[in-house]
Amino acid sequence: MLSIVNKSARAALLIGVVLLSGCAGVRLVDTQVNSFAPQAIATGASYQFERLPSQMADPVNQAKLEKLAEQALAKVGLKRQNNAALLVQVSAVQRQENTLNQGGVGIGWGLGWVFGHGAISIGKRGPLFPGLESRTTYWRQVSLIMRNAAGAVVFESHASHEGIWADGEVVLAAMLDAALQGFPTPPAGVRRVNIEIP
Repeated sequence: MLSIVNKSARAALLIGVVLLSGCAGVRLVDTQVNSFAPQAIATGASYQFERLPSQMADPVNQAKLEKLAEQALAKVGLKRQNNAALLVQVSAVQRQENTLNQGGVGIGWGLGWVFGHGAISIGKRGPLFPGLESRTTYWRQVSLIMRNAAGAVVFESHASHEGIWADGEVVLAAMLDAALQGFPTPPAGVRRVNIEIP
């Protein structure tokens, strides 16, 4: 019986190592993007951010989002400048959902190990990795709208992603890069854009 427990403990340790090593690699942010470019924007054009009243009510978070957008816009050759004719409006929405993992089958022995329903247990000590039986997912959407001096929309892009990562700023930065892929003449229609992040 002792050898079964030792083998079970080694198996659980191996599973833990595999799970932890997966966290150290590159992550893929697969984003659904839909862009529109009714008018051409000159390379190297200058812009300034424009805020809606609701965005002015939360200036700290809006400033963080605009900083991420500024980095993404710089990658496509646009420069931030006060009193520029091109107006850029950036917004983001996030939803969080917690679900209990009901799938799977409990496999193992009560005195040895149990693997299933999202949990890994050894003996009667409880879960080896608490929290695996529940899953949190995050749905995010970013939008970029650019208007010329006359107020006409010259570029519009929306990007959405659903994933398990809580570090919103890193994911939002990748999503903004995805939203601007192909700028200033992005492909028409909804497309999937993959961005790798550490």
